[in-house]
Amino acid sequence: MPRSGGINGNFIDKTFSIVANILLRIIPTTSGEKEAFTYYRDGMSAQSEGNYAEALQNYYEAMRLEIDPYDRSYILYNIGLIHTRNGEHTKALEYYFRALERNPFLPQAFNNMAVICHYRGEQAIRQGDSEIAEAWFNQAAEYWKQAIALTPGNYIEAQNWLKITRRFK
Repeated sequence: MPRSGGINGNFIDKTFSIVANILLRIIPTTSGEKEAFTYYRDGMSAQSEGNYAEALQNYYEAMRLEIDPYDRSYILYNIGLIHTRNGEHTKALEYYFRALERNPFLPQAFNNMAVICHYRGEQAIRQGDSEIAEAWFNQAAEYWKQAIALTPGNYIEAQNWLKITRRFK
């Protein structure tokens, strides 16, 4: 069920909610599109407050209603963020992949996938498996290259890591 009013949180959240409510009234959209956006907006609000279960419920409902692939990509991306936050990295990667299938121009999804792969590489090193670690680091490098190709001025730390580890080609 959508939040009543949708005006919660800090100034930025309140401003976003007000602007979103105005746009919902003036932009010609179907009632299903409006309802999908309302669930998406409520999911973002719940997510920003740390209410991840509520956010997921809203995102899943938005996914049920939303038909636009581009808009669906952002819903899937946000679901991936929650799974990342909850340490469910396999699920997070799945949602980032699904987001990128619908919108291959999400550098933040590539970056988050790289971060997960890099983390798994570090875990493999701690477990003494350098071969597995190298595979994870190579995968992280590929995702970071894709993120950097989409937004060359971003991800400076990743660019430095790629250069230091001689993976930047």
